[in-house]
Amino acid sequence: MDQRLEVFLKVIEKKNFSRAAEALHMTQPAVSQYIRSLEESTGVKLMERTNKYVRLNKAGEIVFHHAVEIKELYAKMNHLLEDLTHKASGSIAIGASYTFGEYLLPRIIAEAKEQYPDIKPTVTIGNTTTIAGLVLSHQLDVGIVEGHFKGVQELKTEPFAEDRMVIVAPSDHFLTHRKEPIKMEELIEETWILRELGSGTREATENVFEQFSISPQSIMHFSSTQPIKAMVEAGMGISLLSEWAIQKELRYGDIKVLDVKEMPYTRDFSIVTRSPFQTKALSAFLDLLRSHKELTDFKIL
Repeated sequence: MDQRLEVFLKVIEKKNFSRAAEALHMTQPAVSQYIRSLEESTGVKLMERTNKYVRLNKAGEIVFHHAVEIKELYAKMNHLLEDLTHKASGSIAIGASYTFGEYLLPRIIAEAKEQYPDIKPTVTIGNTTTIAGLVLSHQLDVGIVEGHFKGVQELKTEPFAEDRMVIVAPSDHFLTHRKEPIKMEELIEETWILRELGSGTREATENVFEQFSISPQSIMHFSSTQPIKAMVEAGMGISLLSEWAIQKELRYGDIKVLDVKEMPYTRDFSIVTRSPFQTKALSAFLDLLRSHKELTDFKIL
């Protein structure tokens, strides 16, 4: 990788020329010379700088964005070359949407570390749209998501396991005592507690609303599953959640699944990648992931 880009990234990270020089074991004039050379080669100034701060201008933001991608691609290239002669080892940047990332991924990573102790995974948890974007920009090697994203031809999506989603309510909700199945239209007047836009769980809920032509008027939004479960438990409303996300709450009776005639709703967990080339570490992790297609090993109940 061009050392001028490495110096540029370090200056932005440290927000100061002298601190960047110290981190790179260079003199400050050497750092300044690298930045000057980069600006001369691009033909534009990249940053505003004073004795107190370093601030990117518009051109600098463009170079910074692409320099990060170049650094990721350069590291990936080296890993692939090393893999020609070495066993599965090295870093894997894994992303996962909340349901899979919080409730299933930790046990898969533990298994991967047991089988391949030289693999060094790092994990990013976010909604489906965020994870897809990070894979697209080469900041993640692989994403595991639920839901769909459109118009991203560069990404390869591989459904590998099924997720069942159910409607949950407070344990003392009057509908939990019904002996006959509940119809979806009976839930229109309930307060629905939903995930944010861009979430696979939110997409699934909207699909259910559309499928059964219901439009609840009372809706609350949260950016992760944990507070949704807490709100349901507190009697504030109902929600559509993955069975994986509610295992412990069902076990302790904190919430209950409503016997809705049209449920459960099913969707896929999918593996999302971009590069056609895979390190041995990533290939080994994906093989392990696919081996849990039924996910039956992870049942808590």
